[in-house]
Amino acid sequence: MNLGGDYLMKTAQKGFTLIELLVVIGILATLLAITLIAINPARQFSQANNTQRNSNVSTILNAVHQYAADNRGALPAGITTTVQTIADTGADICADVITRYIAALPVDPSLGGASVTICTAAYNTGYTVVRSVTDGRITVAAPMAELGSSISVTR
Repeated sequence: MNLGGDYLMKTAQKGFTLIELLVVIGILATLLAITLIAINPARQFSQANNTQRNSNVSTILNAVHQYAADNRGALPAGITTTVQTIADTGADICADVITRYIAALPVDPSLGGASVTICTAAYNTGYTVVRSVTDGRITVAAPMAELGSSISVTR
């Protein structure tokens, strides 16, 4: 009866081999890579920015139309038949719409600034506005849209 030999055999079989551990690590790394590709955080952020742009464009257009409704169809003076950026150096509609029709002019997410609340300071929303020559309809657009999207609303 060799009790010492049996004991050594049982203890030598406990644990994992280096190859088994490497295979498990390889499988986990592959699953992580597949998950990251499926989730694609950069694309998710771009889609979120485009959703914000779509909301901002609609908000600006609603404010312009509310202004026109209160002023017998007259548009803010900065809106012309030429495509212009809504900014202090372009289509300056800030003083016409801020506080009465909209709390603040939204700014494109890629510009990273806060919404415009003070019309006397320099500002640039990153959005464009134009009035159609043929039918007088207003189009507000987000030229910095990501993922090849085209974001604009016309009314």
